[in-house]
Amino acid sequence: MATEEIRVRGTVQGVGFRPTVYRLAKACGLHGDVCNDGQGVLIRVSGSEEALTEFVARLQIECPPLAKINELTRTNYEGKFHFHNFVISSSVNSAIKTEIVPDAATCLQCQQEIFDPFSRFYRYPFTNCTHCGPRLSIIRAIPYDRCNTSMSAFGLCSECGKEYHDVENRRFHAQPVACHACGPTAWLERADGKSVTASMFSMLDDVDAVCTLLQKGEIVAIKGLGGIHLACDATQETTVQKLRQRKRRYHKPFALMARDIEVIEKYCIVNAKEKELLTSSAAPIVLLQVKEKDGYVESLFTPNSLHIASSVAAGQNTLGFMLPYTPLHHLIMRRMNRPIVLTSGNIADEPQCIDNDEAREKLKTVADYFIFHNREIINRVDDSVVQVIGDKVQTIRRARGYAPAPISLPPGFDNVPEILAMGGELKNTFCLLREGEAILSQHLGDLENAAAFNAYQETLNLYLNLFEHKPEVIAIDKHPEYLSSKLGKELADTNQIKIHQIQHHHAHIAACMAENRIPIDSSPILGIALDGLGYGDDTTLWGGEFLLADYRKFKRLATFKSVAMVGGEQAIYQPWRNTYAHLVAANLWDDCEQKYTDLEIFKFLKNKPLKLLNQLIEKGINSPPASSVGRLFDAVAAAIGIYRDECSYEGQAAIAMEAIVDVSSLNNHKETLIYPFSFSFSDSIYYIDPRPMWQALLNDLQQQIPQPVMAAKFHKGLANAIVEMVKHLSQENLISQVALTGGVFQNCILLEQVTKGLQILGIKVLTHSLVPANDGGLSLGQAVIAAAQLIDECDI
Repeated sequence: MATEEIRVRGTVQGVGFRPTVYRLAKACGLHGDVCNDGQGVLIRVSGSEEALTEFVARLQIECPPLAKINELTRTNYEGKFHFHNFVISSSVNSAIKTEIVPDAATCLQCQQEIFDPFSRFYRYPFTNCTHCGPRLSIIRAIPYDRCNTSMSAFGLCSECGKEYHDVENRRFHAQPVACHACGPTAWLERADGKSVTASMFSMLDDVDAVCTLLQKGEIVAIKGLGGIHLACDATQETTVQKLRQRKRRYHKPFALMARDIEVIEKYCIVNAKEKELLTSSAAPIVLLQVKEKDGYVESLFTPNSLHIASSVAAGQNTLGFMLPYTPLHHLIMRRMNRPIVLTSGNIADEPQCIDNDEAREKLKTVADYFIFHNREIINRVDDSVVQVIGDKVQTIRRARGYAPAPISLPPGFDNVPEILAMGGELKNTFCLLREGEAILSQHLGDLENAAAFNAYQETLNLYLNLFEHKPEVIAIDKHPEYLSSKLGKELADTNQIKIHQIQHHHAHIAACMAENRIPIDSSPILGIALDGLGYGDDTTLWGGEFLLADYRKFKRLATFKSVAMVGGEQAIYQPWRNTYAHLVAANLWDDCEQKYTDLEIFKFLKNKPLKLLNQLIEKGINSPPASSVGRLFDAVAAAIGIYRDECSYEGQAAIAMEAIVDVSSLNNHKETLIYPFSFSFSDSIYYIDPRPMWQALLNDLQQQIPQPVMAAKFHKGLANAIVEMVKHLSQENLISQVALTGGVFQNCILLEQVTKGLQILGIKVLTHSLVPANDGGLSLGQAVIAAAQLIDECDI
């Protein structure tokens, strides 16, 4: 007989791991116990060598659906052993090294129970088991036990207690387990404070009444898993417009929820990979291609279907759909045969409301009704957003369902001290690095909003406490005005911690390298980082960079020609400013005044205060030069008449231009259907100059070439210029791998065109999947760069 201690690390708490251990140990005839502790799961077990080997093998094969074993170690057990059977012992408090499980969508078994009239969970909105339900959103501390969650307020009834303690039941030690008799409850309120009862709607209950309210054109605030959402019928144009006005979100696309895949397929093309994502335990919002027929949504031609309101996603050829992911949502959507808008419950860019009283105050002029519940949301968790490009998933926003599952780091990062990376200013996340893995926070939003910045600080403190994380180094972005960087400096000064300032685009590239598991001591690769802007090493704004980089350092090999951002931040929201600045930088404004006076863009710009703009450019007043490809997209979109005057969110014009691209022109290989760019070399750096592109575009405008064709020519020309630059740089620098990163590479057409071009050259292309290409991935890059630099400094 042998006695062993088996240590299991990974996602092993709150996922039914101990019951699986128990079941397998009994099946293999073993004695001992299993418990949770701060490092994961600890198993003490005794039996024959053959039985122990079978047990360990089956444990890895029959791992529960939400569990993930990162490490399993076996050692001889030398302590006292008093077990004559196998038992599950109480959790042990110790140093926190385990993981927190992301919130998981309702499993099929729980779905069946809430619609089964003979089940005690019939129509219970908070039904869950070890395979599904709330995790991150309700946790205060770990180990993940009920007493450390917001479910501690609800004592178990005898029936739930019986299931909770029955090792053969799938609710064994499911911490949020509850039912009608003992658990949280949901209720309906009117926003005007007047009383309301379900009986006035002749519905089954308050939750069922929500469906009827939505069908009647009401706006309902729904308290869900990680926050409160605003919902309305997505097919009622008047109601959707009303929601936009009340919420002050005038153009940005709304997310949609549908009862099932069949409803989604009335409106969108859904491939196998997208279907897999929609029905996964993460249940993210998936961006799907709209079905079209003769230029109209195909659903118009489908019997018994309703057209989605045009204002749901104006100027888009994709819709963001998700499926119900809690019992509450399943119950609301049961009778809904058309999609609903389900957008964050907030005003403009503020954080999503999570508290009942907060929602009553902030959303009383937005929602007509509230459906509340009394289970406290501890951690705000937005919906994740993904898209499929080719056969690869690209994460756009990493939150519910994915965070805070750790990201395993490449070889070489195993023994790095604890590091905290603060992230950027927009689409912020922060990152805790420890023991060869990175814990990336959920999406926290844009920190320029005061409420979002406060929420960022609260979430950061929570994570540091949850994981007992004590960073030895803090990594920040080099931009001196980022609030995350300022906070990082304050924390470093207060705690006498060393700080590492990381260049923005180097962080983008390092994040892409890390998730593609490029080892720490690998040779430099070429990273192409295209985005809106980031603070460059020369104190100018960068946004179109070709960097030869490893985790420790980088060399800027090439960039796009810098153009003034006239008015600074105003240039982000008024695309015409970029058009004018580009025409001036290309020395084409005089040509416009001589040859292109009949063009709409010329007439539009002539009505602007050009004399003042010229002074701002010449004197460099609030007009910083930027090599931004994001602003180049805005400039071209405005020139051809897309959101020329004003945008309500960054990238709106660029997204709309991508949506109208003419596919036949895109697939036509004639050189006349590609806008040209030129190349130059100065001060040891190569430059991509869009001047020839502008000359060709002005000619096309004069010839009244259709917008979709011009959009295609721009995308192809830009992709071609990038590939040509890589071709040249690879000959000089022996480049075999290229990382494509930055928010601009969320453009599916550009990413596909560049990837194909590089693959033809025989170059391996690295892209993002686990973390966003946008600034949501910055903190991961900051963390691994700081780690690599620290290794050099300490000679670890």
